Amino acid sequence: MTDFSSIFANRGGPERIAKRLARAGLCSRRDAERWIKAGRVVVDGQRLESPAVTVDEKSMILVNGKPIPEIEVPRLWRYHKPRGRITSNRDVRGRTTVFEDLPAEMPRVVTVGRLDIESEGLLLLTNDGELAGLLELPSTGWVRRYRVRVHGRPQAVRLEALKRGIVIAGIRYGPVEAKLDHQGPSNAWITIGLREGKNREVRLLMEHIELTVNRLIRISFGPFQLGNLEASNVEEIKQRSLREQLGAAETSNKNSGNAKAKPKQTRKFPRKASTKKSWIGKSDADHRRKATRR
Repeated sequence: MTDFSSIFANRGGPERIAKRLARAGLCSRRDAERWIKAGRVVVDGQRLESPAVTVDEKSMILVNGKPIPEIEVPRLWRYHKPRGRITSNRDVRGRTTVFEDLPAEMPRVVTVGRLDIESEGLLLLTNDGELAGLLELPSTGWVRRYRVRVHGRPQAVRLEALKRGIVIAGIRYGPVEAKLDHQGPSNAWITIGLREGKNREVRLLMEHIELTVNRLIRISFGPFQLGNLEASNVEEIKQRSLREQLGAAETSNKNSGNAKAKPKQTRKFPRKASTKKSWIGKSDADHRRKATRR
């Protein structure tokens, strides 16, 4: 299992520069190493050529000529990604990114993993790139659960095969949890559970068993649930709950080093007013019947 305790500890002490940049929420460690090789990082007046450099709270660190943010307490948000948003900082084709959808008062954040442009549902956001990297690791043992609407009639024997794991184009997938929840005249709802997040994995798995995905909703990521969070809304997970879920108990030295004090955790940022109730996980027919009664 992944140990998250280091994320909350020794935040002002010595650490490698790539880790420091990731903790500032600027990028992943891998991206930080690329930035260093590209000559974008300066420490105490010296342009770095290698990531094998240790820094501390006294180090003056510049990226692209600008000081990096102070270390903050790690924070995590639930965001309900709608269709049509890409999980990227910018898009050369001009499509809207998830970051453009966030409230202006949100701090700089990075995503935990990705959802493709046609997918929707739970996307975790954090101000700590190091935390994002750890949450993405399969070693957490966490299940990422999806509600998937497909065109066709799923066969029990083929869903069972997914549970044993399969190989597609030389790549091993699974084992995968797969449960048929509802079969309609032309579409079916399936719940899929994965412990890793390969690119477009759910869509590839469904295509492999001759089903076409026409809606894909992530409903949970480990212990964190989408629940009734409306599309385009974002809500911070309370600090105590975050630590409990990560198995990182509070320490008496809460503000060690130059970490900022623990932020207030009750803020919720709605994007737009809506009275529409969530019906994720119910059949299309159920939704139409409820709409008729209203």
